[in-house]
Amino acid sequence: MTDTATYEDQFASLRAAVLVPTYNNAATLAAVLQDVLSYTSHVIVVNDGSTDDTAAILDTFPQVQRVEYALNRGKGIALRRGFKYALQQGYDYVITMDADGQHFASDLPGMLEKLYTERKAIIIGARNLQQENMPGKNTFANRFSNFWFWVETGLKGPDTQSGYRLYPIYAMKDMRFYCPKYEFEIEVLVRSSWKGIKVDWTPVKVYYPPAEERVSHFRPMRDFSRISVLNTVLVLIAFLYIKPRDFIRWIFKPESWRVIWFEHILNKEESNAKKAASIGFGVFMGIVPIWGFQIITALALATLFRLNKALVLLSCHISIPPLIPFVVFASFVTGRIWVREGSILLTFSSDLSLATIKQNLFQYFSGGITLAVICGALTWLVVYILLAIFRNDPAKQRSV
Repeated sequence: MTDTATYEDQFASLRAAVLVPTYNNAATLAAVLQDVLSYTSHVIVVNDGSTDDTAAILDTFPQVQRVEYALNRGKGIALRRGFKYALQQGYDYVITMDADGQHFASDLPGMLEKLYTERKAIIIGARNLQQENMPGKNTFANRFSNFWFWVETGLKGPDTQSGYRLYPIYAMKDMRFYCPKYEFEIEVLVRSSWKGIKVDWTPVKVYYPPAEERVSHFRPMRDFSRISVLNTVLVLIAFLYIKPRDFIRWIFKPESWRVIWFEHILNKEESNAKKAASIGFGVFMGIVPIWGFQIITALALATLFRLNKALVLLSCHISIPPLIPFVVFASFVTGRIWVREGSILLTFSSDLSLATIKQNLFQYFSGGITLAVICGALTWLVVYILLAIFRNDPAKQRSV
């Protein structure tokens, strides 16, 4: 049995197909398809409104399944229509490859191999970003994307922009996506991760032709702006909904309390002062009025000051959505300390002016910071006293 037959059997048994979205890639499309067809006949091409010879080239490959439409809609739409078509044909997985010749079909077996251990995961083909001919802007953009992916999901990965991916489309079939162009590849990763679909990586080769031969439909200003707006929205959703949701789910698991108690509260290596400081600082960060950035700021500062990050993040969730209205109200009340004349208590007037808005904002932010300091300090004091009563301090034992 040849290797090609072996891979064909694997594609069939796993109900997987290769999905190639293309827009005006006539110069490279034929070579890409010949390469892929040497591994499997389960190939779907989405012709995203090409105006060159793409259709004529596809006519020479009758074994390839085609999805076509007249107007160019963008890569995100092409992928989404390809997913839909693949599901209709009975496939559970698709491996996406770009049509510009950057990807090698010889990496398909590595993608399939990951499926035997990760049946419900998006597998990304991680490129060597230091190789020759790699455009400098690609390296920067990838680092930028990796950072925001970590902020939004808590996951670190080497390459979040690679278009060489394996998607478990059966697990994504009920998801509704919104992004039509390149930013879709960020949306699908982040939102799939939020849904519980694992994101993993496997190394792949990549070919970047010299600059004078390179063809790209990426429009730096317009597409980068769309990606920036998407990341802003995803960060807000992550910190206002996803992370509180995940925390609430986690905190109600019995094993979670065992981990908190034995690994963090009773950790024999940490002093009482450090534990109390971690919890007090977490409460401070949970109340301080920097909504949307509280958790990431708390994590960064906890790392800088070498606090117990688990305890900081746990206590930082004092401002989960059900408690947010009470925190905001208490901030306004506390702010009256600093605004003696004309202070408000969440009242509205038809005589709203710029001066009034400034005063209200000052009352809220000054009150929020004051409330955060008071609550953080009181929490630190109470926790320290309780630990001193019920726990032997390792710091004192080491000094004896």
